[in-house]
Amino acid sequence: MRGGDEPGYLVAVRGLASIALHRCPQGLGRDRAAAGMGSYRPVTSSTEGSDMTDVAAPSWQTPATLDPAVVRHAWRVTEPLHGMIYFAPEAHERYAALGIAEPAGYFASRAAALGPVGPGPVVASFFNFNPDLVARVLPAAWERATPAAVLAARLQAAGAALSRALGDAVHGPEMVEAAELARCAAESATAYPEGRPLFAAHAALPWPEQPHLILWQAQTVLREFRGDGHVAALVLAGLTGLEALVLHAASGEVPVRFLRRTRGWNGEQWADAIERLRGRGLIEGDEPALSDSGRAQRAWIEAATDRLATPAYAVLGADGCARLAELTRPMSRAVVDAGLLNVDNAVPSRADRVASRST
Repeated sequence: MRGGDEPGYLVAVRGLASIALHRCPQGLGRDRAAAGMGSYRPVTSSTEGSDMTDVAAPSWQTPATLDPAVVRHAWRVTEPLHGMIYFAPEAHERYAALGIAEPAGYFASRAAALGPVGPGPVVASFFNFNPDLVARVLPAAWERATPAAVLAARLQAAGAALSRALGDAVHGPEMVEAAELARCAAESATAYPEGRPLFAAHAALPWPEQPHLILWQAQTVLREFRGDGHVAALVLAGLTGLEALVLHAASGEVPVRFLRRTRGWNGEQWADAIERLRGRGLIEGDEPALSDSGRAQRAWIEAATDRLATPAYAVLGADGCARLAELTRPMSRAVVDAGLLNVDNAVPSRADRVASRST
């Protein structure tokens, strides 16, 4: 493997506790102790089947608690600013210039903060990808480029794509304010690294200087914070990665073909997962759809994910979350209008071939 700059995972190993909290906007900055944030209370309700209705609440919550729905709204509105990196041609082109073609570019770029890892940590933390697909691209990608080089290419791609979509707005006062708010939330979340490997690795990366890149990186950190919590909820619900995908498809929110194509599962594997979930009473019908128990379990998972994401945004409060969403809504709309979330660009070629086997 070629030499390069020190990757983020080495910084993480030295301890996230050493990261200084960036100064938040006036009135928003406070540390964990000052906010009265403690540990989580355990789930006390049953987690069997459709009984998963009670979600553990952080013990730091008060009668004036931050509503998880407010957090979810702030994340959803801002997420296109991060999510576009998985679809943008600017990203595919820069990975290809390093000799890393898709789908290896996706896996290498998202995993690079962890260091030159093999397939095991990626299968575990990404959660729902076919292990065979991951093993085809990692660790081979690191023979072509170091994690540091891939991270640099990803950041360059983010800057180029956002500049194309937003134009002069990348330098505007709204961008500066949004970046400050998002970074404040992202850095406050470093008080909660436990069980969040992708978050911790990305949170340990150095911050860029330009506001639009700060906003992109902050949203990346917040997305991984939420994602690691989502994985925890799925594990607690007793779902494998493939079963979680099948359950999602049965909700009708995402087409089966898209999920299979991008995650690399073949027809036989998908059908087996359907039967397992049918046997547990979570899906029903010839065209698999969620049963009442399946809907209850998905509702529990989403509610748990929302609550587990809340600590990152507590420093902003409801007003700060609302302001972040207000600032980023037109930016996210511009990203969509620019075609940067074109799903046809998602993890192409090799994933298609893997997913098409045994159909």
